[in-house]
Parts: sequence; C-alpha cells; structure tokens
Amino acid sequence: MDRTFAWRPVTVIALATAVILMTLSGAYDYHRDELYFRMLAERPAWGYVDQPPLTPMLARVAIGVFGDTLTAIRIPAALSVAVLLVVVALIVRELGGGRFAQVLSALGVATAGFVMIVGHSLLTLSVDLPLWTAAILFVLKALLRDEPRWWLAVGAVIGVATYNKHLIVILVIGLAAGLLAVGPRRVLRSPWLWAGALLAALLAVPNLLYQVANGWPQLKMAAALSADKGAEMRALFLPMQVLLLGPAATVIAAFGCARLWRDRRVRALAVAYPVAGVLTVLSGGRPDYIIGLLVLFFAAGCVSLEAWRPRWRVVGVAALAVVAAGNTLIALPIVPQREVAQTVIPEANQVVRESLGWPSFAEQVRAVVRTLPPDEQARVILLMGNYGNAGAAVRAGLPRVFSPHNQLFEYGPPPETGTVAITVDVIRRAMREQFTTCQEAGEIDNGLGLDNEIQGNAIFVCRGLKIPWRAGWANFRHYS
Repeated sequence: MDRTFAWRPVTVIALATAVILMTLSGAYDYHRDELYFRMLAERPAWGYVDQPPLTPMLARVAIGVFGDTLTAIRIPAALSVAVLLVVVALIVRELGGGRFAQVLSALGVATAGFVMIVGHSLLTLSVDLPLWTAAILFVLKALLRDEPRWWLAVGAVIGVATYNKHLIVILVIGLAAGLLAVGPRRVLRSPWLWAGALLAALLAVPNLLYQVANGWPQLKMAAALSADKGAEMRALFLPMQVLLLGPAATVIAAFGCARLWRDRRVRALAVAYPVAGVLTVLSGGRPDYIIGLLVLFFAAGCVSLEAWRPRWRVVGVAALAVVAAGNTLIALPIVPQREVAQTVIPEANQVVRESLGWPSFAEQVRAVVRTLPPDEQARVILLMGNYGNAGAAVRAGLPRVFSPHNQLFEYGPPPETGTVAITVDVIRRAMREQFTTCQEAGEIDNGLGLDNEIQGNAIFVCRGLKIPWRAGWANFRHYS
C-alpha cells in the first residue's frame, strides 16, 4: 500500500479553511450555545448537567488568550475543522488513496454544509467530529496494518472524547457489534484492544465520578431531549443523512460504504453505521450525532473515485463543487443580516437562525429595567427562561441575571432581596406561584423579521414574593 501523505496540499486546504472561517467569524453574532459556554467557562468543573466540560473549557482558554470577543470564542471551532481535514486525508491514505483522493476528501469535507456550520460557530460537535474521525483513523490502523498496539491510541481518543460528549459510546457500540457480527473476531481476543478499553475507562473516570455524584444528570438530560424533540429528530433522521454532507458527497459516501463492506478487515465499520443509526433513532437523538461515520464513508468513496475513469472523476468533482457553492451560502454568513429572513437560510441552518437578534433583545430588556423606579432597580433580578437569553443578557452587561435552564439552575436561587423580577420565556405556572403580580411590559422583536426562539417572547415585570426563592426555585427548573 502506498502510504505517501500529500501533506502540502492537505495542509494548505486545512489552514485556508481555518483562515476563511475566522475571517467570517464576526459577521453575525453569538450562537446561543456560545453564549452559554461563556457562562459555563466562568465556573470550571469536571462536568455540567447537560454536557461534559471540554467545549466550555476550550471557550475559556480562547477567551483568556485572545480576549472576550466573538472571533476568539470561535477559534477552537475553526482549528477543530482544520484538524478534521488532516485526519480525513490520513484516513484516505490508510485506505490506499493517493494524492487525488486525499486532496478531494479534504476539499469535500471542508465544503460540506454541516462541517462549515460547526467550523464557523463553537458547538460541542465542532470538537466531537475530529475526535470521532481520529478514533476511526486509529481503528483503521489497527485493523488494516494488523498492528494491535493502535488500540491504545483508540482508547486514548475515546477517553478524551468523553470529556466533550458521551456520544463516542455510540461509535464504540457500533464497532463492537460490527466485530461480533462480521469480524475479524480474533481482534476481540487481543490484549491490546482490552488495554485500550481500560485506558479509555481510566481517562473517563473523573467524568464518570461526576455523573455518579450528581445522580447521572446526562441521563436526565437525554430523557428530556427525547421527550421534547425525539419524534421530530426521528422523522428528520433519514433526510438529514443526505443533507449533512450534501447530496453529491452522500453518493460518494455510498460507494465508500460498499468499499468498506467488501474488505473483510474493516467490514465492521460498515456495520457500525446502521447500528449507531438505530441507537440514535431509538433514543431520539439528533441525526448529526453519527456524522463521523458518514465522513469515513465519504473518505473511502474518494478512494474509489480515484480509481474510476477520468470523465467520472470530473463528474464527481463537478457535482461536489456545485453543492459546495450552495452549502457556502447556507452555512456561512454571506447574506447580510437584514436579508436573511427573506431567504431559505433560517430553515436550512438553525445555527444562523439562533445567532441573530441578540443586541435588539438585550436593549429591549434594558429598556424595561430603565422604566422601573430607582428603588426597584436596586432590587430587580433578570430571570431568563433559557441559557441563550441569559447568556445574551450577561454578555450585554445587564445586572443580576439568573436562569433555571440546565446547568444555570445550579447557580441559583436568586437572593431573597430580589423581590422584583423581569422575566423572559419563564414557566408561567412557576411565575404565578412565586409572585403576587406579573404584568406584561413588552414583546421581544429581533428587528430582523426572523422567526427564531427570541422573537415574540413576552417581557414580564413581576413583583411581590409569595414564597422565598430558596423554596420556590425548584419550580422553575427545566431541561431542554
């Protein structure tokens, strides 16, 4: 097998992609998850009720090194994609692909819609994707080279990945099912594989101890997400498998899956995908949870495309280029903010939809604070029903912000002196039980005509505590 790595063009593609992503990073605004990460980053911990600590801590490092700016917090996302592209090219090399296949795989993944989205905004999947592909790369090295020591590297990556999301377990289950079903089963008897598993478990111990000590909050969170949007995610699973990388890349990925299936050494990875897919659907998880396996299939498909006749290679490259142009318009902040609502972008890219309107939101909340008498302004708290709103209020410098959403609930309750509350998107029943009166003081308008989570939310001013905050705070708690 020719294992020559086309490091120059692949490195250029990776660096150019990161530069483009960083250049465009400030065109819109923070995504609500990024605003949440800013708040979590101020309170380092081994874990949070809705996620492990890695992505918030990367946000903390980026802010500490580069300053508290939108561009700074997105540096880890852009670098993650750069790493991803290099790893994908290495996967192609491991599968026998030459220079053409390596370069095509890097370009194809760089211009995939979902990859551009997670490279532009810092999301947990921004970091998860290169971790999945790195684990897959080392699995391929162990299986194709018959060098079992690579299972230690697999275990190390899996252990680290548990600090970002626990979704890596889906890959582990899928791979285990594949090895049991189609082999090579002798791998399961390798002491190196079990040493890798032990290493993964040891690395994950602090994370697991946090879960045990806190009553397995990740399971509660998963149940809440499944109950909230599980049916919607199940309905979207199949169409999203085509849209995540794009139609052209999906066709190439189908050939890649077939290629892996024909090779008995790595057939288990072809089986891992449907197993992981079934687990995702049954749990009501998002369709993008298993995109790492789609990236593997696309990489394998690029190896097949390299062996085709020149005219078919041209057709494949042209199809990828056409889809890439559309992906760029949808995934990156190319269209001016005030025109986004008149396009299909908000429907196709929810990250964009939830990255606009925050300055208007914060100013409208601030305006309600200013209407209060001075004595009430001294006692007022801001009660935001979800972490995005809370993060936007904190980022805007608004005072005494609290939220009962996910991890932020743990940072309450508000002080008992907070007898006046300005609330947005808070459980109405809890408001009635907590306050004597709640009067509507306005309605959020993002100023862009955009239908997103903040648009149309009522702003209430509530007064008079019926019960102390320490007794009533639990009524406000919610996961989503």
